[in-house]
Amino acid sequence: MLAQPKVKKLLSTDHFWVDGTLIEAWASMKSVKPQDGSGEPPAEGGGRNAEADFHGHKRSNDTHALTTDPDARLYRKGKGKEARLCFMGHGLMENRHGLLVDACLTLADGHAERVAALHMIEPRAERPQAITLGADKAYDAEDFVNELRSMRVTPHVAQNTSGRSSAIDGRTTRHGGYAVSQRIRKRIEEAFGWIKVVAGQRKTRFRGRDRVGWAFTFAAAAYNLVRLPKLMAETG
Repeated sequence: MLAQPKVKKLLSTDHFWVDGTLIEAWASMKSVKPQDGSGEPPAEGGGRNAEADFHGHKRSNDTHALTTDPDARLYRKGKGKEARLCFMGHGLMENRHGLLVDACLTLADGHAERVAALHMIEPRAERPQAITLGADKAYDAEDFVNELRSMRVTPHVAQNTSGRSSAIDGRTTRHGGYAVSQRIRKRIEEAFGWIKVVAGQRKTRFRGRDRVGWAFTFAAAAYNLVRLPKLMAETG
């Protein structure tokens, strides 16, 4: 779809934004069992759908596994938030019209967003001209920023200065393009909002990383298809 001449002319080849979003797994917390078979929480009432009391029982991906979908992972979105069974969807957006030029799905963990971002931007970094990649504060890590610079990708990553020093300094923030990238960041949230609400991907109805990933990528393509007629009409 993106290779079609009428679509291709709409796309920026220089400026991109990347982000990730959680896709809730089609599974219940009751399916999370200790890997060694011990420490099961006491069930109330018996039977197949008996209620289980998980209070006081610590669960992690290192010690527990999901029996109904082994690819789903326990993931906590932030400090004080409850852990959920999730996958992580990733999107790469071009900045001119906010179309998604790549999408993928990974297991949910603390490094998935940065690894997926490098994977998606790498093919576009092979062109002679330098490009930019915007991202939110979760991507403000020294190894990620250095990896982008080694690929001749200018990191327009939002600075995270909460009790730490940012990997982004004046070499980047002094340029006007950095401020422009930060203003455009909400566009990818609009794409994720459509994918999760309209396309029904907030909670997947599939199991297994391959099937969940196919559904997420299909929804990303559908988002582009919905927007393209209006964009083509506006640009002639």
